[in-house]
Amino acid sequence: MSQPSNAPLAPTELALRSSPLAGVTLAAFLGIGLLSCGVLIASGKLQWLPANVDREALLHGEVTHALAKQLSATLLAEQAANLERGASWLLLQDSGPRVRQGCPGWLFLTDERRIQRNAQANAQRKAQAVIELKQRLKGQGIDLWVAVVPDKSRIASSQLCGLYRPEQLQSRISDWTRQLQRAGVTTLDLTSSLQPLGEAAFLRTDTHWSETGANAAALALARQIKESGFRASPQRDFDTRVAPAAPRPGDLVRLAGLDWLPLSLQPTPQSVAETTISEQAKAAQGDADNLDDLFGDAELPNIALIGTSFSRNSGFVGFLQRALGAPIGNFAKDGGEFSGAANAYFSSPAFTQTPPKLVLWEIPERDLQTAYVPLKP
Repeated sequence: MSQPSNAPLAPTELALRSSPLAGVTLAAFLGIGLLSCGVLIASGKLQWLPANVDREALLHGEVTHALAKQLSATLLAEQAANLERGASWLLLQDSGPRVRQGCPGWLFLTDERRIQRNAQANAQRKAQAVIELKQRLKGQGIDLWVAVVPDKSRIASSQLCGLYRPEQLQSRISDWTRQLQRAGVTTLDLTSSLQPLGEAAFLRTDTHWSETGANAAALALARQIKESGFRASPQRDFDTRVAPAAPRPGDLVRLAGLDWLPLSLQPTPQSVAETTISEQAKAAQGDADNLDDLFGDAELPNIALIGTSFSRNSGFVGFLQRALGAPIGNFAKDGGEFSGAANAYFSSPAFTQTPPKLVLWEIPERDLQTAYVPLKP
């Protein structure tokens, strides 16, 4: 009986005819990619090394990851990624590595459920930074309060549908807030305010809370401020308007790389009746104006809010102002994570020239254990 031959099979006629085309296509693709990278390098916008490079970053591939992330921003890479993301979603309902689909129509940010490297050490450094900031502000006659926003995957857990949230994340908020409270920092864990709302506290295709959740958080925070004896000023009345329901684009759709698809092929958008809360016009004052208000300082809010995009979404600031009966200065920063808004605000004229009496710091749970970016003194 003859043994099967290990010799390679001769290429078919079709393979012989198509191989030059495949080679030219591959060469063109690589050439365009090389050209795109060359343009990026020539522009001077490519940062070869992160600002802070240490042994940990080198050993865990953070340097090469940062470089790859910049190169992925080239036109060819972006278009190829869009095509891959769109095909994966349409064929497999796969929303990619950064965003995962739970129950039908529900998207969740992967970072919420990720176990961070050096998680406990990072959380400890951030807690210590808050405590030191509290002490520094106290010396200037300013109080600091912290409000922690729980993860969407914690509150809307009924919509995970098989997505795994590690058990060791269960005590992440309570452990961190207890540490601050023991050091004398007034800290509000918003879990107890949002948990009764369940899935209604968050938007389906967005990482942020819904207006229902934002209003509940604002009411809880305002109640605690009032019970402490602090009086927000200047006292004002507010008007509330509710717009007709309209589709609200979700940031998780964009993060998943699906926002370029026709709306009918994207994850189903959520309709939201947006609430607008605005301060009523102040009545004209007579000649008996308070001399303390000669330069208008008495009309400035005595509360400043720093934080993340949670403070800039779903009308949270409006709900908080209405609940307090006073305007507040909103210095939250989209994408600022833990330190971004704080560093920007405390180095700005808004703080140095007209400091408030109370600083509210909103911090998402998912940022508690990520790598610490130091607060500027």
